[in-house]
Amino acid sequence: MAAQNSFDIVSQIDLQEVDNAINQAMKEVATRFDFKGSKSRISLEGKEKLILISDDEFKLKGLNDILQQKLVKRAVPLKALQYGKPVPAADSTVRQEVNLQQGIPTEKARDIVKIIKDSKLKVQAAINGDLVRVSGKDIDTLQQVIQILKAREFDFDMQFTNYRSH
Repeated sequence: MAAQNSFDIVSQIDLQEVDNAINQAMKEVATRFDFKGSKSRISLEGKEKLILISDDEFKLKGLNDILQQKLVKRAVPLKALQYGKPVPAADSTVRQEVNLQQGIPTEKARDIVKIIKDSKLKVQAAINGDLVRVSGKDIDTLQQVIQILKAREFDFDMQFTNYRSH
């Protein structure tokens, strides 16, 4: 019997790295002259939401830029961030929610499966919760699937994990 190989397509971010990036960003905000006396802060709520608060939209944009620089340095994909609209908040501040995408939404997982099926490669793709599992007999074919998906532009971040030979 031929061996069955598989891998998973996931969309995950390391929350510890996000937390580290927030701490670094807050240290930089505390030392920057343009944020002196500002009420700017970033907080992580639960596992899927960041809250950015600042005095006005201009400072909020600066705070976001600092956070993005720190996230990039810590290899957290910016595609995993989904920004809400800045809204006025208490104490004459502006607040913005940023959702962290964990897992692949079902409709996007269906798109991935359709792309794999349209490639006519001899592999099977199955949606398994918030990930897509791709399996096939030939490792080279699985590598081709990865190349096809990497060539496509998605509006979310993807990682290829859990390589297995059964």
